[in-house]
Amino acid sequence: MNLIFDFGGVLIDWDPHHLYDPYFGDRSKTDWFLKNICTLEWNVQMDGGKPFAVGIAELSAKFPEWSKEIRMYFDEWIKMIGGPIPGMYDFVREMKAAGHGLYGLSNWSLETFCQVKDDYPALKLLDGMVVSGNEGITKPDPAIYRLLLDRYSLRAEDCIFIDDNPTNAAAAGAVGIRGIRFTSADALRAELGLKPSAGA
Repeated sequence: MNLIFDFGGVLIDWDPHHLYDPYFGDRSKTDWFLKNICTLEWNVQMDGGKPFAVGIAELSAKFPEWSKEIRMYFDEWIKMIGGPIPGMYDFVREMKAAGHGLYGLSNWSLETFCQVKDDYPALKLLDGMVVSGNEGITKPDPAIYRLLLDRYSLRAEDCIFIDDNPTNAAAAGAVGIRGIRFTSADALRAELGLKPSAGA
């Protein structure tokens, strides 16, 4: 079996709330900002390879009154990182020891991925990865799932893809990969029929 992991929300706690909640002092204000200004749809443009400088300039021209907060999205991006997702390093390590193939498939800008890629041991255990910012394709486009399969000579029926975004998890099915929506390490173990971790 080959396990394919999304990174943000599965192996690494990436959440813009970590940056903007303390800034705005109100989670509901952050929710509004992320729904209306620095949206996930806007962020995906950078995940697909658009330079942050371009994306920020375009958005700031559209919402000049929010230019400071928009610039923060990149200038203080590292504050969006909350550390490893609990239990997932142990899970990845166990799957590696059991002989499973381990791969990564993530929507992530290369301008920000470089800030975290060497800090998470789980990433070092992977046999290969596809990062959207390097490919110019983002999930849920079936092409990026096929790219990973082709690059590492994997059979779709031998793979399971794990993503916290239900749309991306479901999209794996378009190329024959079983998709699992990630909520926690314990829930993932249960979904795969594995025993709880020793530390649970």
